[in-house]
Amino acid sequence: MFPILFRLLLVSVLSNVDCAKLPEPEVKIEVLYKPFLCHRKSKYGDILLVHYEGYLESNGTLFHSSRQHGDQNPVWFTLGIREVIAGWDRGMQSMCAGERRKLTIPPALAYGKEGKGKIPPESTLIFHMEVLEIRNGPRSHESFQEMDLNDDWKLSKQEVKEYLRKEFERHGYAANDTHHEVMVEDIFQKEDEDQDGFISAREFTYKHDEL
Repeated sequence: MFPILFRLLLVSVLSNVDCAKLPEPEVKIEVLYKPFLCHRKSKYGDILLVHYEGYLESNGTLFHSSRQHGDQNPVWFTLGIREVIAGWDRGMQSMCAGERRKLTIPPALAYGKEGKGKIPPESTLIFHMEVLEIRNGPRSHESFQEMDLNDDWKLSKQEVKEYLRKEFERHGYAANDTHHEVMVEDIFQKEDEDQDGFISAREFTYKHDEL
Protein backbone atom coordinates (compact mmCIF):
# COMPACT_ATOMS: atom_id res chain seq x y z
CA MET A 1 0.00 0.00 0.00
CA PHE A 2 3.05 2.13 -0.35
CA PRO A 3 4.76 4.13 -1.90
CA ILE A 4 3.36 7.44 -0.79
CA LEU A 5 2.02 10.17 -3.06
CA PHE A 6 0.92 13.44 -1.58
CA ARG A 7 -2.63 13.89 -2.89
CA LEU A 8 -5.30 12.13 -4.88
CA LEU A 9 -4.88 12.26 -8.67
CA LEU A 10 -7.77 14.13 -10.29
CA VAL A 11 -9.35 12.71 -13.44
CA SER A 12 -9.38 15.44 -16.14
CA VAL A 13 -12.61 15.79 -18.10
CA LEU A 14 -12.59 17.06 -21.68
CA SER A 15 -14.69 20.19 -22.11
CA ASN A 16 -15.18 19.72 -25.86
CA VAL A 17 -18.88 19.10 -26.44
CA ASP A 18 -18.06 16.72 -29.28
CA CYS A 19 -16.21 14.38 -26.91
CA ALA A 20 -18.08 12.02 -24.62
CA LYS A 21 -17.15 12.27 -20.95
CA LEU A 22 -15.56 9.22 -19.45
CA PRO A 23 -17.18 8.18 -16.16
CA GLU A 24 -14.89 8.58 -13.19
CA PRO A 25 -14.45 5.37 -11.19
CA GLU A 26 -16.26 5.44 -7.88
CA VAL A 27 -16.09 3.60 -4.58
CA LYS A 28 -19.34 2.00 -3.44
CA ILE A 29 -19.75 2.70 0.27
CA GLU A 30 -22.04 0.73 2.60
CA VAL A 31 -22.19 1.77 6.26
CA LEU A 32 -22.34 -1.41 8.34
CA TYR A 33 -22.32 0.27 11.74
CA LYS A 34 -22.20 3.86 12.92
CA PRO A 35 -21.95 4.81 16.61
CA PHE A 36 -24.67 7.01 18.08
CA LEU A 37 -22.10 9.50 19.37
CA CYS A 38 -19.53 10.87 16.93
CA HIS A 39 -17.15 13.44 18.36
CA ARG A 40 -15.26 13.98 15.09
CA LYS A 41 -15.29 12.70 11.55
CA SER A 42 -12.25 11.71 9.53
CA LYS A 43 -10.91 14.22 7.02
CA TYR A 44 -7.95 14.39 4.69
CA GLY A 45 -4.74 14.78 6.69
CA ASP A 46 -5.96 12.79 9.69
CA ILE A 47 -4.12 9.68 10.87
CA LEU A 48 -6.51 6.72 11.20
CA LEU A 49 -6.06 3.48 13.14
CA VAL A 50 -7.98 0.73 11.34
CA HIS A 51 -8.69 -2.97 11.18
CA TYR A 52 -9.60 -4.35 7.77
CA GLU A 53 -10.36 -7.47 5.75
CA GLY A 54 -9.84 -7.50 2.00
CA TYR A 55 -11.67 -9.83 -0.42
CA LEU A 56 -11.67 -10.43 -4.16
CA GLU A 57 -15.13 -9.60 -5.48
CA SER A 58 -14.81 -12.25 -8.19
CA ASN A 59 -14.73 -15.26 -5.86
CA GLY A 60 -14.88 -13.95 -2.29
CA THR A 61 -11.29 -14.97 -1.47
CA LEU A 62 -9.86 -13.27 1.61
CA PHE A 63 -6.45 -11.98 0.53
CA HIS A 64 -5.53 -10.09 3.70
CA SER A 65 -6.85 -9.43 7.19
CA SER A 66 -5.20 -7.18 9.75
CA ARG A 67 -6.74 -9.36 12.47
CA GLN A 68 -5.52 -12.69 11.10
CA HIS A 69 -2.31 -11.97 9.20
CA GLY A 70 1.02 -10.36 10.02
CA ASP A 71 1.31 -9.13 13.60
CA GLN A 72 -2.52 -9.06 13.88
CA ASN A 73 -2.45 -5.42 14.98
CA PRO A 74 -4.49 -2.58 13.48
CA VAL A 75 -2.63 -0.28 11.11
CA TRP A 76 -2.07 3.48 11.06
CA PHE A 77 -2.23 5.50 7.86
CA THR A 78 -2.70 9.11 6.86
CA LEU A 79 -5.91 9.76 4.95
CA GLY A 80 -5.74 11.51 1.60
CA ILE A 81 -2.03 11.42 0.72
CA ARG A 82 -2.02 8.16 -1.26
CA GLU A 83 -0.23 6.31 1.51
CA VAL A 84 -2.81 3.63 0.76
CA ILE A 85 -4.83 2.78 -2.36
CA ALA A 86 -7.01 5.57 -3.73
CA GLY A 87 -10.16 3.61 -2.87
CA TRP A 88 -9.37 3.84 0.83
CA ASP A 89 -8.66 7.56 0.59
CA ARG A 90 -12.00 8.17 -1.09
CA GLY A 91 -14.07 5.66 0.83
CA MET A 92 -12.98 6.54 4.36
CA GLN A 93 -13.78 10.22 4.50
CA SER A 94 -16.23 11.44 7.15
CA MET A 95 -16.02 8.28 9.28
CA CYS A 96 -16.47 8.20 13.05
CA ALA A 97 -14.30 6.26 15.49
CA GLY A 98 -16.02 2.90 15.86
CA GLU A 99 -17.70 3.09 12.45
CA ARG A 100 -17.56 0.12 10.09
CA ARG A 101 -17.95 0.30 6.33
CA LYS A 102 -17.93 -2.04 3.36
CA LEU A 103 -16.02 -0.56 0.43
CA THR A 104 -16.32 -1.97 -3.09
CA ILE A 105 -13.33 -0.59 -4.98
CA PRO A 106 -12.89 -0.80 -8.77
CA PRO A 107 -9.48 -1.75 -10.21
CA ALA A 108 -8.64 1.84 -11.21
CA LEU A 109 -8.75 2.85 -7.53
CA ALA A 110 -6.97 -0.29 -6.30
CA TYR A 111 -4.13 -2.17 -8.04
CA GLY A 112 -5.22 -1.69 -11.64
CA LYS A 113 -3.70 -3.58 -14.54
CA GLU A 114 -0.69 -4.83 -12.59
CA GLY A 115 -2.35 -6.41 -9.55
CA LYS A 116 -0.29 -7.10 -6.45
CA GLY A 117 0.66 -10.33 -4.69
CA LYS A 118 -2.49 -12.43 -4.32
CA ILE A 119 -4.54 -9.80 -6.16
CA PRO A 120 -4.87 -10.52 -9.91
CA PRO A 121 -4.78 -7.69 -12.47
CA GLU A 122 -8.02 -5.75 -12.98
CA SER A 123 -9.54 -6.96 -9.70
CA THR A 124 -12.46 -5.28 -8.01
CA LEU A 125 -11.83 -5.46 -4.25
CA ILE A 126 -14.12 -5.51 -1.25
CA PHE A 127 -12.84 -4.20 2.06
CA HIS A 128 -14.53 -4.37 5.46
CA MET A 129 -13.08 -1.39 7.34
CA GLU A 130 -13.32 -0.44 11.00
CA VAL A 131 -11.93 2.85 12.30
CA LEU A 132 -10.64 2.46 15.85
CA GLU A 133 -9.11 5.89 16.37
CA ILE A 134 -8.73 9.25 14.61
CA ARG A 135 -5.81 11.55 15.33
CA ASN A 136 -4.65 14.90 14.00
CA GLY A 137 -2.26 14.17 11.20
CA PRO A 138 0.88 16.00 10.15
CA ARG A 139 -1.13 18.32 7.91
CA SER A 140 -3.93 19.46 10.24
CA HIS A 141 -4.27 23.00 11.55
CA GLU A 142 -4.15 21.70 15.12
CA SER A 143 -0.78 20.10 14.54
CA PHE A 144 1.12 23.05 13.11
CA GLN A 145 2.05 24.66 16.43
CA GLU A 146 2.91 21.30 17.95
CA MET A 147 5.20 20.60 15.00
CA ASP A 148 6.80 24.07 15.02
CA LEU A 149 9.26 23.31 17.81
CA ASN A 150 11.17 26.59 17.64
CA ASP A 151 8.10 28.81 17.10
CA ASP A 152 9.46 30.39 13.92
CA TRP A 153 6.20 29.88 11.98
CA LYS A 154 7.78 27.46 9.52
CA LEU A 155 8.42 23.73 9.52
CA SER A 156 11.72 22.05 8.80
CA LYS A 157 12.01 18.47 7.60
CA GLN A 158 13.36 17.47 11.00
CA GLU A 159 10.37 19.01 12.78
CA VAL A 160 7.89 17.12 10.59
CA LYS A 161 9.82 13.87 11.01
CA GLU A 162 9.99 14.33 14.79
CA TYR A 163 6.24 14.85 14.91
CA LEU A 164 5.60 11.61 13.03
CA ARG A 165 7.96 9.70 15.31
CA LYS A 166 6.23 10.97 18.46
CA GLU A 167 2.75 10.22 17.11
CA PHE A 168 3.60 6.62 16.33
CA GLU A 169 5.44 6.04 19.62
CA ARG A 170 2.57 7.66 21.54
CA HIS A 171 0.33 4.87 20.34
CA GLY A 172 2.74 2.05 21.03
CA TYR A 173 4.18 1.60 17.56
CA ALA A 174 7.86 1.65 16.76
CA ALA A 175 8.99 4.60 14.70
CA ASN A 176 9.92 3.72 11.13
CA ASP A 177 12.60 6.21 10.11
CA THR A 178 12.75 5.04 6.51
CA HIS A 179 9.00 5.29 6.06
CA HIS A 180 8.85 8.66 7.79
CA GLU A 181 11.66 10.05 5.65
CA VAL A 182 9.77 9.06 2.51
CA MET A 183 6.64 10.75 3.85
CA VAL A 184 8.55 13.91 4.75
CA GLU A 185 10.27 14.15 1.35
CA ASP A 186 6.94 13.76 -0.42
CA ILE A 187 5.26 16.37 1.79
CA PHE A 188 8.03 18.88 1.11
CA GLN A 189 8.03 18.19 -2.61
CA LYS A 190 4.37 19.17 -2.82
CA GLU A 191 4.02 21.73 -0.01
CA ASP A 192 7.24 23.74 -0.16
CA GLU A 193 6.07 25.98 -2.98
CA ASP A 194 9.02 28.36 -2.94
CA GLN A 195 11.52 25.49 -2.49
CA ASP A 196 13.29 27.22 0.42
CA GLY A 197 13.52 24.03 2.47
CA PHE A 198 10.71 25.01 4.85
CA ILE A 199 6.92 24.83 4.90
CA SER A 200 5.52 28.16 6.02
CA ALA A 201 2.30 28.48 7.99
CA ARG A 202 0.62 29.84 4.87
CA GLU A 203 1.83 26.98 2.65
CA PHE A 204 0.84 24.41 5.25
CA THR A 205 -2.65 25.64 6.09
CA TYR A 206 -3.54 26.73 2.55
CA LYS A 207 -2.86 23.31 1.15
CA HIS A 208 -4.72 21.64 4.00
CA ASP A 209 -7.82 23.77 3.42
CA GLU A 210 -7.69 23.00 -0.28
CA LEU A 211 -8.01 19.30 0.46
